[in-house]
Amino acid sequence: MKAQDIMTTNVICVDMDERLPTIRKIIEENGFHHLPVTEHNKLVGIISDRDLLRLISPFIDKVSEQPRDLDTLNRAAHQVMTRQPITVKAETPIADIIAWFKRVDISCLPVTDDEDQVIGIISWRDLLHHATFQS
Repeated sequence: MKAQDIMTTNVICVDMDERLPTIRKIIEENGFHHLPVTEHNKLVGIISDRDLLRLISPFIDKVSEQPRDLDTLNRAAHQVMTRQPITVKAETPIADIIAWFKRVDISCLPVTDDEDQVIGIISWRDLLHHATFQS
């Protein structure tokens, strides 16, 4: 079994200059946990929902909101993304993907083609979902 057999396709990506309000909206509306960041259709980074929780002030849209809270929304994807994420190819065996998850503190792996364009994404949830239907 390979990455292409369990990866999520039709991945939504954002440009590296996209602002956090738009990124937050995409993640919330789609129930995503990870959003690949691209430049000229090539993967350059990834943003997780945890990144947003850590960066965006919890006081936004609250009575105690301050101007400095709103400043967090002015950041662009390239300012907050994890750069040079670990990637796999469509032909990567599932055993190698599991090894990456165990070896490195990550929870998703973008799947890229030979031109570094995102063709899919695999999360630990995808692995669990696959394992559930295999047993």
